[in-house]
This record gives sequence, structure tokens and C-alpha cells, in this order.
Amino acid sequence: MVFYAAACQTDFPCPTTRAEISERTARMCAIVEQAIVGYEPFFDVRLLAFPEFAHAAPVYETVAQLRKELAIPVPNEHTAAYERLARKYGCYIQTGSFLEADPEWPDIVFNTTALIGPKGLLLKYRKVNPWIPWELHASPHDLPDYADDPFPVATTELGRIGVAICYDWLFPETIRQLAFNGAEILVRVSAYMDPWGATPPMDWWTLFNRARAVENTAFVVAANQGAQLKNYPPFSWPGGSMIVDYDGRILAQADQGPGEKIVVGPIDIAALRAERERRVGHDMRAHLRSEVHTYLRDARLEPGGREPLSKSSIEERIRNAKRKLAR
Repeated sequence: MVFYAAACQTDFPCPTTRAEISERTARMCAIVEQAIVGYEPFFDVRLLAFPEFAHAAPVYETVAQLRKELAIPVPNEHTAAYERLARKYGCYIQTGSFLEADPEWPDIVFNTTALIGPKGLLLKYRKVNPWIPWELHASPHDLPDYADDPFPVATTELGRIGVAICYDWLFPETIRQLAFNGAEILVRVSAYMDPWGATPPMDWWTLFNRARAVENTAFVVAANQGAQLKNYPPFSWPGGSMIVDYDGRILAQADQGPGEKIVVGPIDIAALRAERERRVGHDMRAHLRSEVHTYLRDARLEPGGREPLSKSSIEERIRNAKRKLAR
């Protein structure tokens, strides 16, 4: 089965209260309908992905302020709106990220995205590698008694879908774990700013999207933030959202630069499965020599624990990790 995925960029002013989230949700719902209806004469758009911080960004300096002004539970009224659209059109929506408050973890905030399908919420992914030291979100790694799988994969009629958020993609171990958990389509929910964005000479955005696709023999649907500098100071966001196939070919890409954009590209799950089955060479999942790689046996960045995170506490953990590297 071949269907089309849409990587959808947003360009909103940065919200300061949760009351502003509904306006963003309404706009993203409109983008979903515009993409599905507008492209219907040509092909079926069945999977739509939105960027990190599309609902809210960590604009306050403490976890307490984030919880007071912006954090909300997931699921919520906004995911319910996406569920209605998913049922109406038979589509799947990878939401932009939320700042999530979970009563089970009363002193922390997660950076969370949800995959919504026609039957409701299919998975909730919490960013495993926050962009430290600036992001005060907790990682599942921080919590010693965290019971949920940090790397959920949803089995759908479109294929097996996994997701990770922005900085997660600079850690091959994170994306590879999703692949070993069965993911065939890897969705990137991202807010990748300049100078590490979609333009030379750095262009980390394209580099890592293509590398993760190749090393995991998987499709990548990557939605990047398109906010202008005035909307998300002090950063500007270069867009460049893209669809990449399992050989690292860019199937479609939005032009670089801020602004709302939709880019669509084909996902051929049957071809992917045939390649995974057929290949003897260049099958990096099957060729992985797990036992010889010893570095993961040693602890590096220590977990943050249940207490509220702060920039100073994160920086101290980074210093401790760097001391271990110097040995």
C-alpha cells in the first residue's frame, strides 16, 4: 500500500498561557483538513506530523512556572479535537508537542507528543533527550521507577509508527531503539533552529534525518518548526520539513525559511518490508555486533530524579558526565 505523509510546519507567536493553546489547535486542525482535501485529487494523505512546540514552548525559567502557566495533561481537549478529525478522514496525526503535567509526577514537566488515529490515542512519547541545559523537561531516564516503555511503537494499518522529538535524533541509540521495537516509519517532531537547521554549511537537519533513515532501513517523516524570529526569540527556525525513504533519498522537502508550509511525500510500506526481507548486504540492524560495543555499559549523564529540574542542576550533571569522559 502506498499512501502520502504530510510534514506540516507552523508559525505561531510563542504562547505564555495555556489559554492560547486552543487557537493553535484550531489552526492545526484546519491544516489537516486543507492537506487531506486539497491533495485528494492526486493522492491520499493519511499521516500528518506537526513540529515540536506547536502547542507550547518552555518560555519560563522554572518548572513551577511552566506547570502554572502552560503545562496540561495528555490526553486533553486538544487531542480530542485531533481524534475527531482522524475519525472523519481515517487519518493519523502526530501532534506537535505539549508541555505535559502528569499527576503521577507532580514536580516535573514532560515534553510530549501523541499519535492520534481513527480509534483514538495510540501512543504518547515523552522526549528522552531534552535539549539541555535549556530545557527543563524531565526525561523518562530521570525517573528510576518509570514503568512505561520510553520508546513506544504503534501498529497501524499504515505500518508500524514510532516517533522521537528534535534533539533525540542526535542520539543514534534512541532512534535505533525505536527501530528495534519494530518502527517502520520514524516521525520527527522538531524545532531545529539556525545555525543547525536546514541550510549549509551546518545542515544538521538534513544530515541526521537521512542518516537515521539509512541506518535503520526506515522511512522518516520530519516536521520542523517554521516560526519567525519575532515569534520565538532568540531563535529563528528554518523549516525544511521533509520525507525521506529507507535509502536516505529525500522524497520531498519544503524550501528553507520560516512560515507555514505543507510538504507531502509517498510512503510505500510494501517496498520497505520487501527491502528489509531481501537485503543481505547493508542491513545494519541485522549486522549490529551488539556485544563488541561496550560504551553503553557505563553510566554517563546521571538521572535527574523526581525533583524539579533547574538549569544549574542540569549543568552540574553535565559537568559530572564530562569528568567521566576525561578518564
